[in-house]
Amino acid sequence: MGVGSDLRSLRFLDLILPRRCVACGGGEELVCGDCRRGLRRLDGTLCARCGAPTAWPVARCRECAGRRLAFTSARAAVAYEGPARPLVSGWKDRGLRPLAGEFAALVTEVVPRPSVGALTFVPRDPERSLKRAQNAAEALARELALRWDLPIAPLLRRREPARPQRGLSRAERRKNVRSAFAVVARPPTHVALVDDVYTTGATVSAAATELRRAGARSVHVVAFARTVRR
Repeated sequence: MGVGSDLRSLRFLDLILPRRCVACGGGEELVCGDCRRGLRRLDGTLCARCGAPTAWPVARCRECAGRRLAFTSARAAVAYEGPARPLVSGWKDRGLRPLAGEFAALVTEVVPRPSVGALTFVPRDPERSLKRAQNAAEALARELALRWDLPIAPLLRRREPARPQRGLSRAERRKNVRSAFAVVARPPTHVALVDDVYTTGATVSAAATELRRAGARSVHVVAFARTVRR
């Protein structure tokens, strides 16, 4: 059985089996009440640049200080820990489309509406398109566009397949995506770049670099979840 058949089988099972929480397997909702409450919202004091939780307001935190980041700001709704991990995995690998709406609703509760002309999203690697049922970043961006009443535009494409970022160091991640993106349409002056998970910022910074080269003056990153370093 091929990858396409596996994905169709998963989607069929999702339709005929009773709905269960993607994170814990219990309840009767895609995200049960306990797991929803277990999500760590990032709505406290944050770094003004990268959106990392901080003890007090700072322009640049120890995570992003000294780094060349092409984006103006980055914000995420929840920490990528606890229930967020299996939720994101189920969203991306099983193609559970209703989760995009669930996550977009949470993002709009936590992240202020950006003052931008349009939303765009991080395009996925074509090779991984065969293995995953949907581009989670695009699905989230489309749901956010509806909720924020903003236009959405596919402004980026992948130049060539890249190694998966998982398991790479921060320096390796930057190198891996340095020339990964190309702009396919002129961006607005101010644009929001949507991704599913912010890990080190290497991917969104590389994408933001190309958007700024093409004419954007500011790029604001919005993600569902982000890695929080202790």
